[in-house]
Amino acid sequence: MGKQLSYRGNGVGQKRNPNIIIPGLTVFLFVVLVGISLYKMLYDVKIIADVMIVQEVKELVNIFKRIDKKCKIISFDYQKNRINFLNVEKFAGSEVGPMNLAYPKNWEGPYIKDNPTVQNQEYQVVRTKQGYFITPGDGIKLSNGKVVGKDIILDENANIAQMMTDEKALNFKGQALAAPLPVGVSNVQKVILENIIKTDEGLTQHNPTDKRSIDMQLAIR
Repeated sequence: MGKQLSYRGNGVGQKRNPNIIIPGLTVFLFVVLVGISLYKMLYDVKIIADVMIVQEVKELVNIFKRIDKKCKIISFDYQKNRINFLNVEKFAGSEVGPMNLAYPKNWEGPYIKDNPTVQNQEYQVVRTKQGYFITPGDGIKLSNGKVVGKDIILDENANIAQMMTDEKALNFKGQALAAPLPVGVSNVQKVILENIIKTDEGLTQHNPTDKRSIDMQLAIR
């Protein structure tokens, strides 16, 4: 009898308590589902950000084209220029933010109520050897996992036109996340333009007809 008690005490052949297994399994499945939901939510947020970038880059290009048509954009001060000045109504001189204008008096701002941002980062005008481009700001993480300014280097030698076709860079499902900005003038053109502006200002005071002639010359250039 003593041996039987000792044998049973070893716990051999005992079944697991279902009251413990079921709650544990439930908690495990809940954690897995929460993890999947969070991952999907974060991924969706990144996709939404890319969709916003595609749309807002197009809007910014149109705004700068309007400015260039009226004010003639000469240049930008830096290699990377934050776009945080389109809500300016009035300014003194020929420069608004980092942007230099030939005809600042023709400014029709504000062009937008709030300067657009993504992930709390402003867009930027980037100067390269290929010209100017509007791109997402440094620090923005795209849906492809790349971070602008860290994984995607936008320096003077950057081939942004090529990046716009690469989904591992500045392209989201066939749509570019940047755009060329056909503005600015070369150093020689800048000198010519400055002389034209000075002449224009002098003629305006005497003969408005000559001013229109100068404007036509500038448009041709």
